[in-house]
Parts: sequence; C-alpha cells; structure tokens
Amino acid sequence: MAPPGFQSKVEMTFIGTATAILRIDGVNFITDPVFDAVGTTYDLGMITLQSLKATALGLDELPPIDAVLLSHEDHPDNLDTAGRTLLNGRTVITTPDGASKLKPRPAVHAIRPWETLPLKIGGKEFNITGTPCVHLPGGETTGFIVQTASFGTSPEGLPNAIYFSGDTIYLEELAQMRKKFHIALAILNLGAVIAPGPDGPLQITLDGKSAVKLIQDIGADVVVPMHFDSWKHFTEPSTESAQVFVEAGLKDKVVWLEPGVAKQIL
Repeated sequence: MAPPGFQSKVEMTFIGTATAILRIDGVNFITDPVFDAVGTTYDLGMITLQSLKATALGLDELPPIDAVLLSHEDHPDNLDTAGRTLLNGRTVITTPDGASKLKPRPAVHAIRPWETLPLKIGGKEFNITGTPCVHLPGGETTGFIVQTASFGTSPEGLPNAIYFSGDTIYLEELAQMRKKFHIALAILNLGAVIAPGPDGPLQITLDGKSAVKLIQDIGADVVVPMHFDSWKHFTEPSTESAQVFVEAGLKDKVVWLEPGVAKQIL
C-alpha cells in the first residue's frame, strides 16, 4: 500500500537472485543483473559458486532497460557475463571501485555511502543515494535509496523513497535513513551467505533475523525479499526466512514475488 501523498506507480518483476526490474512510472531500473545459464560454476579461488535455478526471464524477454543499480561488479551472483551486456550504453550506478573497473563505458556513475546523485533517467528526475554495506572484506558494495518528486512526502515531511539493500549484513548505521527518508519499499538481499574469511567463516548477507532488525530500524512500509534459494552457497532457504518474518509479526509487510510476473507494489 502506498503511503499518503505517493503519486507514482511502482511495479516489480523478480527475475532471480538479486535481479529484478523496478519499474517507476514507466522507467525501468534493473538490479544486479545475472543471466548466465543455470548450473554455471565460478571458481573464485577461496570459494566456488554454482547457480541452482534458471532465471525467470532471459535477456531477450526484458523490456527496454533505462538504468542499472549495481551493488558490486566483482561477484558473479550479482553481475555475470551475460548480465554485463546490459551495462553497455546505459546509466549504471555502482561503487567507486566498480565504476573504475567498468571504464570506458560512458554512463557509469560512482556513488559513496550517503552521497546523493541527481540523475535524469528515462526523462524523469531521480535522486539516488548510496547506502553503506559490509559484505566480503576488501571489496566495495553499495545499497541505494531511490527518490523522485512524485513519490511525495510523509506526514512528517520526509521524502518517500525506495531502498535496495545490495549485499550486506545488518548495520546499525542504516537506521540513519529513517531520519532522512520515509522508506515506502525496502528490497532486501537475504540468503545468509557464508564465505571463508581470514579468521573463519563469515556471514556476508542478511538472514531473516537480521532482516527483521533492519526492517524495524528503517520503518519500511513494504518489504520485498530477494537473493535466496538460487545458489549453492546460500544457507538460509526462503521458507525459513518467511517463518522468521511471520514470527516477528511482519507477514503483512512482506511481499514474496512470483518469478517473472510483474506486480504493482505501490
């Protein structure tokens, strides 16, 4: 349900992993594009990744894409070989390190935590704000807050906005967004991914319990989970996350999308 004063139409189509089309008043954003064939493996040295589920849509089935919200470019479960083809000639917002590696593409923008970029995308003015992430040590990852004038403001005078977490664990710092924005929609990457670290295994994405804490911190109206079940290294199944949300009293806030099917969220 859209908050008071919200004048936009927001639809989502979940494609798989952390890939979704976020359609705002006819402008199509895509998040973390992953489209390689199911079963593809990637040897990263310290860990081998393998996809377990096919994407709900292929590249040839996508609508025209206006912009890419890329949380990080160096992990193939967030950007793979096929997904990289979507970056060419499009507006891309990502980390400073990612933007450097994606040169010489002309429309790649680096964003830092709490930095806001005003961008005209698909003929509409947006403000994109970076959010902090902690993922794999030594790498850069960003989340995003998307805001536009037609989202309106909350009764408290805060701009209504959409938050996409990117890959991150729970961070107390993210609660700051509640002072600056009213989060009408939070899109959260789950999966409880465990990776080898220098001092033992590390959790590098949200699980259900930490997602609940984050949802409560930021006061999100609606939550769409992504980044679950589709890779061998994901450790918390969506059924377990869903049960955690129910037990926390959040069942009515959480929308689990049917893959490949567009749904109006706001």
